[in-house]
Amino acid sequence: MKKIMLSLIVFLLAFVTACSQESAKPSSSAPATAEKAETKPEGAKPAEKKLPRVAFVYLGVAGDGGWTYEHDQGRLMLEKELGIKATIVENVPEGADAARVFEELAQKNDIVFGTSFGYMDAMVSVAQKYPKVTFLHATGYKTAPNLGTYMGREYQSAYLVGMAAGKMTKNNHLGYVGAFPIPEVIYTINAFTLGAQSVNPNIDVSVVWSNTWFDPATERQAAVSLLDKGVDVLAAYQDSPAGIQAAAERKVWGIGNDSDMGKYAPDFYISNPKWNWGPYYVQVVKEIMEGTWKPGSAYFGSMKEGITTTAPFGKNVPQEVKELVEKKRADIMSGAFDVFQGPIVDQEGKKRFDEGKKMSDEDILNMNWFVQGIKGTVPK
Repeated sequence: MKKIMLSLIVFLLAFVTACSQESAKPSSSAPATAEKAETKPEGAKPAEKKLPRVAFVYLGVAGDGGWTYEHDQGRLMLEKELGIKATIVENVPEGADAARVFEELAQKNDIVFGTSFGYMDAMVSVAQKYPKVTFLHATGYKTAPNLGTYMGREYQSAYLVGMAAGKMTKNNHLGYVGAFPIPEVIYTINAFTLGAQSVNPNIDVSVVWSNTWFDPATERQAAVSLLDKGVDVLAAYQDSPAGIQAAAERKVWGIGNDSDMGKYAPDFYISNPKWNWGPYYVQVVKEIMEGTWKPGSAYFGSMKEGITTTAPFGKNVPQEVKELVEKKRADIMSGAFDVFQGPIVDQEGKKRFDEGKKMSDEDILNMNWFVQGIKGTVPK
């Protein structure tokens, strides 16, 4: 009897267990697992694109108050607008060291900006080794599938500043300290001269070369050599304010470059061409992120696009001079006036461009001659 009762209890326990297991199984209409049951919430945002790693290579330091300072301001705008934290490398000389720096950066970054003309060959070489990295070179002319160039029409700003200089001079003798005899400097000096001649056909412009970008001692010496010749307006293309400071000591009007240099010689400052790189840096990085950047593209931005402008006029520049310049600025911005439109005659008296003919970008970017009215030579 005990055996019968024990068997019955075992049978009942087995039956209950089986029923419990059967009720625990998922039904065919219910999701098998919680993971499979998940659905994307309606209207959910797609995953954000990964931000590119960006690096900048500077010839000088961000605090130079000129060329590098303005590029660094552009870098800061890029970071703010796109949320990117860029790498910067300062004081990179043009030469073998530049190639080493670009190669190191190419191993860790997606986009590399080189901000000096002399980096060109180094960037071309490194770009060939790293085809998946995008390289962008300021002021150069060599491109590749993953290497583009960018520059602005600084000559438009230089023309306006030249107009002011032509109105401010008393003896019609202007001076200009050029950096290196490369097209960007040559066409800027030419535009400055044409602007001055447009309001004062009797002026001449004496040019000397410092062969520096940032060397205050050398640049000051070059400026003094022109001041000793009696120029009463002095312009300079370098990154330092050494030239306009030397001019102010002689009570001579000064014109700087790249950034607002008025604070260095406030009583004798006219203005100067000024850069604004931020909009370009934001635009081109966006294009690369979106896949719309054109391989090997060459950007040549205008005053209308905001890439170049003029620094505020000095406190002692007459109102009528300011108004004259602003009127011409409006003509340039609207396209009603082109700086390099013929007739244009070189310093040897040869007509380079006939009446009404405009110089092409290729003509401008390969300029290696001075316009009539300039005293000085372009080294071969």
